Amino acid sequence: MNLGICSITRAELRGAVEGLQLAWELGYRRVNVQLDSRCAVEILQRHQDHDHRHTAVSHRFQELMQRDWEVSLTHIYREGNKCADYIASRGHQMPLGYSMFPTTDTTLVSWILYDTLGLSEPRLVMNEG
Repeated sequence: MNLGICSITRAELRGAVEGLQLAWELGYRRVNVQLDSRCAVEILQRHQDHDHRHTAVSHRFQELMQRDWEVSLTHIYREGNKCADYIASRGHQMPLGYSMFPTTDTTLVSWILYDTLGLSEPRLVMNEG
């Protein structure tokens, strides 16, 4: 989905909501939402009641989670989800709104297999403080 001009955090949040809605419509009842934005994960876990620029999308996410299904939300490093990274990089070239990727996109198919096998690249992570 190409959202046009928005922040990375906004894109992550909208992706989480749209992905959950799609999973529900497709009949999935056990879903693990994995986001590579720690900020987005924290916003969705906070249950904000005050006026915040992401309040509406956060509330929508919470409404979806309250349905009769199992949903978990976790933070992962970008390197652990090459498929999503590839789709995001291609999204800038797509028209606004929803787009379908062709099943003949061999790069996408390769990244799906890569992620399914749990493969990842090493990353040096330094703790702050």
